[in-house]
Amino acid sequence: MDKRLSFSQKLIDWHQVHGRHDLPWQADQTAYRVWISEIMLQQTQVATVIPYFNKFILNFPTIKSLASAGEDDVLRLWTGLGYYSRARNLMKTAQLIQTLHDGEFPTNIDLLIALPGIGRSTAGAIISLAFEAKAAILDGNVKRVLARYHGIRGWPGHGKIEKKFWAVAEASLPDKNYRTYSQSVMDLGATLCTRAKPECIRCPLRKGCHAFKHDVITDLPGKKPRQTLKRQNFFFMIIINQLGDILLQKQPEKGVWGGLWSFPKAADKKDCDIFLNDLFSVKWQRVKEMDSFQHRLTHLEFRITPLLFSSSATRKETVLTDNLTWHKIHKKMSVGLPAPVKNLILEVAKVNSH
Repeated sequence: MDKRLSFSQKLIDWHQVHGRHDLPWQADQTAYRVWISEIMLQQTQVATVIPYFNKFILNFPTIKSLASAGEDDVLRLWTGLGYYSRARNLMKTAQLIQTLHDGEFPTNIDLLIALPGIGRSTAGAIISLAFEAKAAILDGNVKRVLARYHGIRGWPGHGKIEKKFWAVAEASLPDKNYRTYSQSVMDLGATLCTRAKPECIRCPLRKGCHAFKHDVITDLPGKKPRQTLKRQNFFFMIIINQLGDILLQKQPEKGVWGGLWSFPKAADKKDCDIFLNDLFSVKWQRVKEMDSFQHRLTHLEFRITPLLFSSSATRKETVLTDNLTWHKIHKKMSVGLPAPVKNLILEVAKVNSH
């Protein structure tokens, strides 16, 4: 048995006994369900994804239902998962599949990659998991397994290093059982060959593993070069009118919280006053300055100070634009909200209920 078959067969055999078989997207591995799960699992842990996946599929069970969905409905179900461009790309891709491919996922990897938000690894997952066809995958778990087993040094995101990973991933494919192999190599990285405290003693690949043999497990895969953390300070304007409505502003599609609804924000208090003067034709007042807090994204850290305002304005006495709207503060909102905005709304609603 050659090394390629030995590697893949050991994983396949291990998966039969020790792999994950009860994940919700495994129950019916259609291309649609595989695709949704793969997009959700980007940068996100399985335990976090499971409830989101179940709720998303319940609301949008088919490609057709997603293609005809409203953006706010989709983003609302995505709230908390982060990287919101993923959700917007889901909608775009669903619409393209409906119009260009008669509602059916392409089985050609190049056609899949041409769709928004579907990269080479996601396309490979759809091909192998849904269609049981030959295609390599290369998510974070797989990169870790391959880096350690084959001793591949360097950061996997670097162009030349990534090409090497893809060459190894393709060469490692078995001659059959593509679905099981893809799931097995992902499962090994997720459960045994973990980033911290890997359980090498239980690993089916231990004997041939370069990292285990040379005691360089923690060195592989190579770390991403450090990026400078950018910091921003701003004020949230939490504006409540006499009817108990709260003002929300839709964020531009490109940028942080793209497409979500947030409080209007400003760099300083003076800009807050200018915004409110332009917005209202009646009196408004600043009620209080709430405690500042930090909110961390991948390479960005916010220092946010919420300012609470009240106004006697009715809806008709407000100069609203297309991206500004009033929402009932005590009513469940059917729009996508960033996590800190959602938490603040709950906090303010609780205070206002007393």
